[in-house]
Amino acid sequence: MQMSKVLIVMGSDSDLPIMEGAMKALKQIDIPYEVMISSAHRTPEQTAKIAKEAEKNGFSVIIAGAGMAAHLPGVIAAYSTLPVIGVPINGSALNGLDALYAIVQMPKGLPVATVAINGAYNAGILAAQIIGVFDQKVANELKNLRKIMAEEVELKNKKLQENLPKS
Repeated sequence: MQMSKVLIVMGSDSDLPIMEGAMKALKQIDIPYEVMISSAHRTPEQTAKIAKEAEKNGFSVIIAGAGMAAHLPGVIAAYSTLPVIGVPINGSALNGLDALYAIVQMPKGLPVATVAINGAYNAGILAAQIIGVFDQKVANELKNLRKIMAEEVELKNKKLQENLPKS
């Protein structure tokens, strides 16, 4: 069985600092990914081609980040039956709400999963959870990551308790 890959697409290189969160999450779980820039508005034919060929190219999930009008995730969903996760990016005077609304309001039959504004890390985790349904190694890595996060919280609480003034 070929290992699942995730395709990360962003509308502009200015989205990269946010989308690096998805890359970080996927690296933590050891899921291969590729990153591309393609604009739903400036390069619509290229975007359609990327979406149409994603499954053939070995991808299992697509993460698409965009700001402002944020049509990229929806356009990709229109051309692919793979799960698409939209990352609304804060890139306007509306603080990312415009992107959030554009991504979550997809028409019936063309869903795009959506994470929080600038929530690319969680998009990477959600992609891993989707892959983990059919890949036990990924499912185990996710369980391990959750355990590590819980241990970090417990350690922070211990330090807090040690440093609080005694009443």
